[in-house]
Amino acid sequence: MPYDSFEWQEPPPSNGVPRSAWTRSRRRLSRWHRPYTAILVFLDFLAAVLASWLTVSLLEQANVGFRGEPELIFLTTAYLLLPLAWVIILWANGSYDRRYLGLGSEEFKRVVRASIVVVAGVSLIAFATKTQLSRGTVALVSLSALMFILICRYFARQMLHLARRRTGHGAHRMILVGTLPEALEVYTAVTRSPAAGLIPVAIHITDGYTSTRGIETPVPVYAGRDVLSLVREVSADTIAVCGSASAEPGELRRLAWQLEGTGIDLVVAPQLTDIAGPRVHIRPIEGLPLLHVEEPTLSGPSWLVKNLLDRVAAFLGLLVLTPLLLAIAIGIRLSDPGPVFFRQPRVGHEGRTFRVWKFRTMYVDAEERKATLEELNDSDGMLFKMKDDPRIFSFGRKLRASSLDELPQLINVLKGEMSLVGPRPLPADDGDYLGDVRRRLLVRPGITGLWQVSGRSDLSWDEAVRLDLYYVDNWSLTYDLGILWRTIWVVLKRKGAY
Repeated sequence: MPYDSFEWQEPPPSNGVPRSAWTRSRRRLSRWHRPYTAILVFLDFLAAVLASWLTVSLLEQANVGFRGEPELIFLTTAYLLLPLAWVIILWANGSYDRRYLGLGSEEFKRVVRASIVVVAGVSLIAFATKTQLSRGTVALVSLSALMFILICRYFARQMLHLARRRTGHGAHRMILVGTLPEALEVYTAVTRSPAAGLIPVAIHITDGYTSTRGIETPVPVYAGRDVLSLVREVSADTIAVCGSASAEPGELRRLAWQLEGTGIDLVVAPQLTDIAGPRVHIRPIEGLPLLHVEEPTLSGPSWLVKNLLDRVAAFLGLLVLTPLLLAIAIGIRLSDPGPVFFRQPRVGHEGRTFRVWKFRTMYVDAEERKATLEELNDSDGMLFKMKDDPRIFSFGRKLRASSLDELPQLINVLKGEMSLVGPRPLPADDGDYLGDVRRRLLVRPGITGLWQVSGRSDLSWDEAVRLDLYYVDNWSLTYDLGILWRTIWVVLKRKGAY
């Protein structure tokens, strides 16, 4: 992103308090936010108009509506006032706040909350004015508007992600402040996903240049500089305080004062990596904000619901997919004589060993030939992976590319040995799993998982383990549904499948 992508205003006085609340309207903002917000406002208004048009059309087909002058009032309300109300309520609920745009679920949650306010408001107005408005009409226009708005925002987000990945536009330029190891850890975390729109452009170390000796850094490193002047020099719009950089009492507070009215975001990156927001709560005690980290939820009603949904989905899946399974079985037998299924010992929940079901994609002597191919292993971990494995026959390669070879694992799910979503089961012939890897065994392995929707075989072993541990520590039913949804697109793209 070019350095002139942001408009700079001189910082306020050292105490940081603006002279008037109106000075906030002249805040320094990144240029991508305003046009992107304008596009969202237009799309939200258009979505609400489309929902009203759909509702009016259905009412006309059902011979329900107004005639004469009341019809004009109805159409004005439906096509102008109600869409404007949607935009205003969305704005009031913070759904255009740049902190929530482009990443995470908070933007969509605020849209849903705004829809509840719209329904309540329409119902209240109809009751107060004694307007004859059916509950079905309110439900139809509200649900359709919500659906259209969410769809429009989803596609707008995808376009923003595309711009961030390809050109770097629509991103926040960030300065990392802290010790070099802490800053580099935050750098690695925020650059894993270019779609997040966080681009570290400089590191301001607090422990002096001596700590950088012999270490190559991905961005320029500064020390002993005024942070605000450095922000202006590198055209940043975000300051990230890493770890213990704010150890001096009151230092972080004074920095926040200096940034008031400038539009520069101040974020604090505590030394709590790979812990999702729902597990972290702020509990202020006498002005001291304490971060309370809850234990992972690996039992209770939600876990019981997960197990029940797994069994039901596996049973229905096997029932519906029976013709496809039979066709694949015939294709395997025609491609290479031998068994249709490949069953291999894997390590499951709490270290218990089970045999995983898969469609056979390799020649029957694949295990014997593996020893001669060990030096060609493309994986740096416990799994053996080759992009052009000669042991895979032609039809089997197609099964792997489409992930259809994994379908028989629904049998393991039905038996309770696996789950639909979870860490991938590891081979049982590699001995005991120690250290961080063993934590994966706290949950049942899954047919799909976080590492599969994040790169699959293209990921390094350390990255795959990190993603699996993140899933274990931050599991939820909503998270499972999100991974299942992402799995569909990953399978269609066939990325990292070999």
